[in-house]
Amino acid sequence: MPTRPSFRLLALALFGVCASLLAAGLYLQHVQGIEPCPMCIMQRYALAVCGLIGLLAGLHNPRRTGQNAYAALLAVAALAGGGVAARQSWIQWYPPEVSECGPGLEYMLESFPLASSLPMIFRGAGDCSVVDWTFLHLTIANWSFLVFASILGALIAYLTQRTKSIF
Repeated sequence: MPTRPSFRLLALALFGVCASLLAAGLYLQHVQGIEPCPMCIMQRYALAVCGLIGLLAGLHNPRRTGQNAYAALLAVAALAGGGVAARQSWIQWYPPEVSECGPGLEYMLESFPLASSLPMIFRGAGDCSVVDWTFLHLTIANWSFLVFASILGALIAYLTQRTKSIF
């Protein structure tokens, strides 16, 4: 019977993957000149949170209750990031009739209360519907959604396997 990797190893691997993906995003921004839209930035925040949860969980290496707490936090962050990525993918597939550039994320958060900024972000600025880069016919938002879905899938698989090993 093969042994499964330790919780610490999986959590630190999650951190490594998230850090690598964030580095790739920064490369696309600063070297390739692809400016992120507000929804892209929100996805980066969610990915950074997933990575930080992985780093903290890996350094802490908790027992079962702590693992459950980290799993819940990770699920919330991955669901939030996946939701934003799904919405941006939808906007890219079905762009609005009138596409006009909206204000940047920093301006919105500084100028409006959070309750007003969030609907503007999720409505998507004109630049959120633009496809600047693809790989294997998938946009950055599509890949981002797949990453968040993979994080959730791996989390569910780990928790399910861990539960089965008790019995």
